[in-house]
Amino acid sequence: MAKRVFFSFHYQDVIDLRANVVRNHWVLKNDRKSSGFFDASVWESAKKDSPIAVKRLINRAISNTSNTCILIGSDTYERRWVRYEIIKSLASGNHLFGVHINKIRGRNQLTENYGLNPFDYLGYEYSDDGTKLNPIELKNGKWVYFKDYESYKLKSKPAKEKWGKSFKLSKDYDTHCWNKDSGYNNFASWTK
Repeated sequence: MAKRVFFSFHYQDVIDLRANVVRNHWVLKNDRKSSGFFDASVWESAKKDSPIAVKRLINRAISNTSNTCILIGSDTYERRWVRYEIIKSLASGNHLFGVHINKIRGRNQLTENYGLNPFDYLGYEYSDDGTKLNPIELKNGKWVYFKDYESYKLKSKPAKEKWGKSFKLSKDYDTHCWNKDSGYNNFASWTK
């Protein structure tokens, strides 16, 4: 069964066509079900509006999905709204996974080196009683609370040994390479 996937990406990767290869690979398949997903991404049309308007747009789009795919290009990890989309997806209970897209030939027909993985720069900290999760990010070599998203109440408590501890997202969530890991054939298996 096809899943609804929210794609998080840096807009430059759309201009360079790399993000489009992943988001539109279903076009070459027999039907949407064989691709394994329906795209629920939003364009940053509200970017010119207030941060609250951007958050509302993102929140609405993520609310109807079960998976969030982060398309990792050269500067994805630096983008404020990509970081927000990842944290919002985590808070919403979406399955997260990353896909490196820099080995896809861009508009200029060249590939690039891998970009930094946002999962290495974002994480979470359980409250001391295990009831809340505090989003954190790595800034200037230190883990700090993520300013765009407050702590949130968990539906169920984690194991007691996790209470009061912090974890990087890369510990829990997989990252694939579109080319090396045969994304065209395997994307559906990366969703849950």
